[in-house]
Amino acid sequence: MQDLIEKTVSFHGHHCPGLTIGIRAGQWCLQELGNASDEEIVAVVETDMCGVDAIQFLTGCTFGKGNLVFRDYGKVAFSFFRRSDGKSARLLFNRSLIADLHEKQNALAPDDETGRREIREQMIKRMMSASIAEMFVIGSPQEKMPHMARIHKSFPCSVCGEEVMETRLERNKDQVMCIPCIASLS
Repeated sequence: MQDLIEKTVSFHGHHCPGLTIGIRAGQWCLQELGNASDEEIVAVVETDMCGVDAIQFLTGCTFGKGNLVFRDYGKVAFSFFRRSDGKSARLLFNRSLIADLHEKQNALAPDDETGRREIREQMIKRMMSASIAEMFVIGSPQEKMPHMARIHKSFPCSVCGEEVMETRLERNKDQVMCIPCIASLS
């Protein structure tokens, strides 16, 4: 597993506490559901933080295949689904695991990079050695399993003329418009 963690860090570019959260969630998914051969596994992520890179790298779920779904909720939570049998779970990061280290980090002087680096390392070590039950509150997903990815037709935006997937077009009077063009009317 250490080799896989090192490859995940290389994929992301650095090792940080956020990536570590995703590594541990990805480990859970691999152990409990397997990896995403094609679209068998689906991950719904409720944040856009570093950990999502680990989810993508470890599980094989990607935006391009439609089995990595982003919900912009700002929560460090990941739901995983296995299509073949419907097995699923939602993992919510247990912030209390490193709350004391966050407090220490917040108490540091703004220019104390050495102290910040040391605390980040402590966070990573604590999270890597914690059990999955200590890392996450595990429960049922808050949504149904997403549908299989579909290819939709595209049509030109009435304003800019660029092709837009039909599910992203919006109507404004007698025009169909892309999201940026409709937003420019506000």
